[in-house]
Amino acid sequence: MMKMRNLIVAGLCSLFGSIGAASAADAVYPGANTVEYKDPSGWTFTVSLYGWLAGLEGDVGAGGRTAHVDATIGDILDNLDIAVMGLAEARYERFGVFTDLNYVKLSTSSDTPFGILASSVDATAHSLMWTAAGEYRLLDQPDASVDAFAGFRLFSIKNELDLNPPGLLGGLELSQQETWADPIVGLKGRVSINPQLYLTTWALIGGGASSDIVWDVMGGVGYQFTDTISAVAGYRAAGVDYENDGFVYDVIQHGPILGAVFRF
Repeated sequence: MMKMRNLIVAGLCSLFGSIGAASAADAVYPGANTVEYKDPSGWTFTVSLYGWLAGLEGDVGAGGRTAHVDATIGDILDNLDIAVMGLAEARYERFGVFTDLNYVKLSTSSDTPFGILASSVDATAHSLMWTAAGEYRLLDQPDASVDAFAGFRLFSIKNELDLNPPGLLGGLELSQQETWADPIVGLKGRVSINPQLYLTTWALIGGGASSDIVWDVMGGVGYQFTDTISAVAGYRAAGVDYENDGFVYDVIQHGPILGAVFRF
């Protein structure tokens, strides 16, 4: 039962991070924006805040035990403690670098059957996804752009289990953490519909170093309020298939995204 609780929370914790993935629409890859702000020095800087309301489905496991997880958006929000998602990007002419940090903390508590091992169990899951990549603009037109990028995506998942007394294992605290990284490559682009409205999309794939595969795709619509402020709404799906020494993390996340982009 305790391992199963650990596995379920491990699956829930990947809602906002996958891992899979690094980013959310233009809020995560703002270089795919429409009217682009140009600094006289040639540099542009972007800070983005975004949210990804995704459900999760797949298999998670630890210690040789595997469980199937099928969590809705409501399931995730019921157990959400903290979610921090943001991106920073620096670009000079056709070249750029960006980093994306995605951290989520989930917790839940439940009584144990018959109260023999413990009266209740408190489970906490920490999920960190960090992406960093360099990018190059292949197409740079007033109404369209295409960027290629390459880098890595790091995942770190930590599960904590506290067994509350009374009970045979009351007072026991358990912890497990798994961290891995994979190379990624991808493309992102945008097409302007008019001076305010634009379409944006991106796709990445990776793996081979730690995971069997990592993938992430998104499509969205953006609105440019000013030269320096815009917003994006869209839909994103991401997946990762990782297994190591009894630890299994083979999940797919998908759901709507919403982001705000600030360029200076």
